Amino acid sequence: MVHTCVVAGCRNRRTPGTTLSFYRFPRDPDRKQRWIAAVNREGWVPNEGSRLCSTHFISGKQVKNPRSPDYVPSVFTSAPLSPNMKEASACEMYDKQEAQVEAANALLFLQGQGRFLEAHGQIRSQEEPESVSSSLSSCDEEDDKTEDGIEEEISLTRVNQKGRPSEYESSLEVLKKENMELRESIEKMSLTEASFKNDPEKVRFYTGLPNYFVFETVMLLLVPHMKGDKNAKLSKFQQLLLTLMRLRLDLRNQDLAYRFGVKVATVTRTVHRIINIMFTTLVPTAVFWPSRVELRKNLPAALRCMYPDCAVIIDCFRVSLEKALSVDVNQEVASTALTVPAQSTVNELKYVIGVAPQGVVTFVSRGLPGHVSDKDLVESSGLLCKLLPGDVVLAERDFDIGGLVGARKAELKITSSSYTENNQSGEDFSMVGTPSDKVNVHRHVGKVIDMVKGRYSMLTGPVESPFTVIERTSNVSTFDKIVQVACALNNLCISAAPLE
Repeated sequence: MVHTCVVAGCRNRRTPGTTLSFYRFPRDPDRKQRWIAAVNREGWVPNEGSRLCSTHFISGKQVKNPRSPDYVPSVFTSAPLSPNMKEASACEMYDKQEAQVEAANALLFLQGQGRFLEAHGQIRSQEEPESVSSSLSSCDEEDDKTEDGIEEEISLTRVNQKGRPSEYESSLEVLKKENMELRESIEKMSLTEASFKNDPEKVRFYTGLPNYFVFETVMLLLVPHMKGDKNAKLSKFQQLLLTLMRLRLDLRNQDLAYRFGVKVATVTRTVHRIINIMFTTLVPTAVFWPSRVELRKNLPAALRCMYPDCAVIIDCFRVSLEKALSVDVNQEVASTALTVPAQSTVNELKYVIGVAPQGVVTFVSRGLPGHVSDKDLVESSGLLCKLLPGDVVLAERDFDIGGLVGARKAELKITSSSYTENNQSGEDFSMVGTPSDKVNVHRHVGKVIDMVKGRYSMLTGPVESPFTVIERTSNVSTFDKIVQVACALNNLCISAAPLE
């Protein structure tokens, strides 16, 4: 029976002298439908006599392996072939088929099928047609192969591949290993949640928190107050991480924008929003004045004998400003009505901090100009309102607040005897008795301050001007919030400053 290729424009026929193979359409419905789609003849349906010639396959023959590009015909010319075109000579056809085999072999090597096609290529070269009759006979035999026979051949080829590991397979293993190492390296350098979970050192470096468990605890506390925006470029984890990196490493907004792949404006909004959330949520939870029962119950042994009623140890610290501010512009300073020259400038902010004997920050004031006296600072801070009758306040020198503390029926203990030499008010204050006590108290509160500043570099200054602006809604500057947030985060860390 003479078969003609069903492809539109193709005039190839099975005639004596041709080296082409002709294939009937597959029995598998899915594959058969893909062949019909490849032929691209609208409304046409193949019958039992429909055949497709081998010129429409890359390797010159169909392949029953679904991973092969010749599983479905893919070679189609736009212009129809002339019916008078002569068949190429046996030598020319062999060269063409060899080139096709090499091209297909390169494609199949990428899919792990190189050996299968190579084996078929060798068989084909060994069975080069020597005569018209032998060529026609081989075509008929190929056309009559069953699906089971092809699958069996593929299985045998795969067994041979497993039995003889090729150079390709070994190279593939090397590439897989390199790919895995690169993935691990990228994961370590990335700022993703997964990269922090099992790396406490990374958590400490970027956030100042001791481990991922503490980070996750802070996250759980803040998430309910963080707005969920589907179009947000930063996840809630990234928003918190970015803010902590800003506090911890004092990175500029442009640096953070590069690291997280967002705009500088996004970084600025994120930092201010998360700081506000932590100020209203985290600070009341972590920075609070403990009850007298709790203070005395957990009082360190070094103070239990001499100062069983010690409620707080106070000190001051200063933070420089990046740009000097005028007192007239600073609404906060103006509202306190302090004795400050009208045209003076502010180069630094001054804070009073209260530390419990256990080493936990229990009070932080708002920042005032650096030349404000300690007495005015303490009086306007709200610290005195927390004292109860009988409480003992330990302080360093230059804290002329004995009268203020005494008005609350509490007692001030100054740790430096030089204070009485400069005291002109005639007030009677008790002194710490031994030099070792003075050193201990001073190192105790000083260590806490150094720890907070060391953990969050932003507190070392200089403070950028946008953070010093007083917010109208809360009447507190962003940097004042940052100081309190840093102290709250410090309290979450293990053992703030054990008394020596």
